[in-house]
Amino acid sequence: MAARTARPSLYISVDIEADGPIPGPYSMISFGAAVAGRQDGGSYTAADPEERTFYRELRPISEEFVPEALAVSGLDRDRLIREGAGPDTAMAEFRTWVREVSAGAQPVMCGYPASFDWTFLYWYLMRFGGESPFGHSGCLDMKTLYATKARVPLRAAVKGRMPREVLSRRRHTHHALDDAIEQAELMSNLMLWQP
Repeated sequence: MAARTARPSLYISVDIEADGPIPGPYSMISFGAAVAGRQDGGSYTAADPEERTFYRELRPISEEFVPEALAVSGLDRDRLIREGAGPDTAMAEFRTWVREVSAGAQPVMCGYPASFDWTFLYWYLMRFGGESPFGHSGCLDMKTLYATKARVPLRAAVKGRMPREVLSRRRHTHHALDDAIEQAELMSNLMLWQP
C-alpha cells in the first residue's frame, strides 16, 4: 500500500481578547488572525504576517464579565454592545477567510499559548455555525513547540527565557490583531529555529 501524503499545513496565528476566563458565561470580545507560514513536508516558508489578516470586534453574548479581564483589551463594553459584530456573522466571515487563505492546504490555528485562545475560538465556531475550518484538533501551541525544540520543561517555555532570535520584534499590545501578527512572527521564527 502506498504511503498517504499529507496536505501542506497553513499556520494561522490567532489571538483573542475576552471579558472572562471561559466561553459561554463570558464573551470573546475581539479576535485577530494572521497567516504565519506554510509547511510542506520538511519545508517551512514564512509569510509576511501583515499581508493576510482578519480582525473583528464582537458584541458580548452575556451580561456577565470580569472587569479586570475586560480592562486588558482596553475595549469599551457599551460600544461593543452597540457596534460589535454579531457572533454568527463574524464566525461565518472568519470561516470564509480561513478557507480562502488556506486553499490547497490544511489550516492550523496556532497560538501562544493556544489553550486559552483555542478554547474560545473553537467554542465560538461551533456555537455560532456548528463548524470549524480547523476541525476539532487543528491547533498548535507555540509554548509546546518551543519547549520541545529547546528541550526545556513546559513551565520554562516563557518569552523571557527564549533566545532573542526567536522572539518577534513587535510589541505585545493586547490588541488582538497586533498580537496575532506578533505571534505569527514568533511562530515562523520557532519553525525555522535550529537550537
